[in-house]
Amino acid sequence: MKKITLYTDGACLGNPGPGGWGAILRYGGHEKELSCGFADTTNNRMEITAVLEGLSALKEPCMVDVYTDSQYVRKAVSDGWLENWQRNGWRTAAKKPVKNQDLWQRLLPLLQRHRVHFHWIRGHAGHPENERCDALARTQAGRADLPQDSAA
Repeated sequence: MKKITLYTDGACLGNPGPGGWGAILRYGGHEKELSCGFADTTNNRMEITAVLEGLSALKEPCMVDVYTDSQYVRKAVSDGWLENWQRNGWRTAAKKPVKNQDLWQRLLPLLQRHRVHFHWIRGHAGHPENERCDALARTQAGRADLPQDSAA
């Protein structure tokens, strides 16, 4: 099974507002950058989307180390929030509907396909790949021709 490193970040110019996501995939000596944006979205949606799109780009099951500055994304997966939300009919512990359910539901099969381990890194702290992902996300968020986010 291939071992992949995935760096991700999301950004939003206003929250909600125009946003973007960036991802860097690394395997051996190969690297691929991915990014996209939406006209009206949220930062959390972009953080989830960065992971979702990075994992979606993999053509076969892999072992993936995901580096994110989003505690929301990391904890949802690593601390069992996703499992609890599913078990509770997509309701939080406070009995409110889970935000971004559409994205979480798209992420679930990818988390089952790949062996994913999440790592949290402090954002805007000089981590080169995090800074690059942030630049990709902000560039996308600043585009004038962004499509609408279907569920923001």
